[in-house]
Amino acid sequence: MMSDEALRLNVHLVVLATANDDSAVATADTVILGDPRSREELSTLAAQCEVITFDHELVDLALLQELAADGVVLRPSPDALRYSVDKLFQRDAFAAAGLPVPAFCAVRTPAELPAAFQDANRLPVLKAPTGGYDGRGVHFPADVAERDELITAMGAHGPVLVEERCTLLSEVAQMVVRSVDGDVKLYPLVTTVQADGMCNEVRYPVSVDDDMRERADELTRRIAAVVGLVGVMAVEYFVTPQGLLINELALRPHNSGHWTIEGCATSQFANHLLAVSGQSLGDTDAVVSAAVMVNVVGNDVPATPEAAAIDGVHVHDYGKAWRSGRKLGHVTATGDDLRQLQMRAWKSAHLYGTRTQETQ
Repeated sequence: MMSDEALRLNVHLVVLATANDDSAVATADTVILGDPRSREELSTLAAQCEVITFDHELVDLALLQELAADGVVLRPSPDALRYSVDKLFQRDAFAAAGLPVPAFCAVRTPAELPAAFQDANRLPVLKAPTGGYDGRGVHFPADVAERDELITAMGAHGPVLVEERCTLLSEVAQMVVRSVDGDVKLYPLVTTVQADGMCNEVRYPVSVDDDMRERADELTRRIAAVVGLVGVMAVEYFVTPQGLLINELALRPHNSGHWTIEGCATSQFANHLLAVSGQSLGDTDAVVSAAVMVNVVGNDVPATPEAAAIDGVHVHDYGKAWRSGRKLGHVTATGDDLRQLQMRAWKSAHLYGTRTQETQ
């Protein structure tokens, strides 16, 4: 989807892909096949680029720091990426900066759990600090025995991030883009719905009051400054009885921002390229009254023409090999009535092949 915007923005896009069937191979200007954790292959990429940017967090930060020390321009920087690559580092840094995060600690054994996390009636969430994605590496133990078994198993490989299990009223997310010279633009806050650890649906406008929208705007700007962001970033928030708590970050175009392709003056993909290439940012205002995006996750025989034929629905096929449980595309419905758009988007998504179900 970045490739779709690159030509219009006068950006030549070189992609380091792991295989010929990676989605971006079909649309990039230049393709290098290789391992993104290989110093040699990253150096080959750097030799053909003015700037290296990222579309996932599964990176080797130490290797990227070596490249940066050699003068390779990376946007976002390895220091900024650490906030999304290492959840424990992020929690420590944000807590020190006075940003709202769930109560947390780091342990390697059950015996190290502080008293606040010993209550059998208030079981925590357990997270691997690195490597998790779409719910992987996140565990919700059902009882004390499972809690201790998981901590023991996970702790054998490194610290375990232990967090309070928050009371959730809803979840919201906000995309932000920051330029090389520090210009910051916020996208509208959206409601997100999760299923099995993966984003299921995104809705605009958001279903929270003006005070919470203003609070999100304030927090997102502060987070972008603390991180030292260049490019786009998604901030996922928990809406709790105590207010907003920071859930996760992604320093890249993100699923919660896919609706901006049709829904905003400048998509998240365009603004990411503008930011990392040193150009002026585009307007981030919504250009639709309402939008609903639904992810397409796994199926055997998608009915793509029928899915695209539904009025007001835009179908995006990622060109991935179809398999159960994999994000394969998304659909976005735009218009005026949020409930009607939700029905249209889900009808299209089911025709297109998703196995997930609508959440009321």
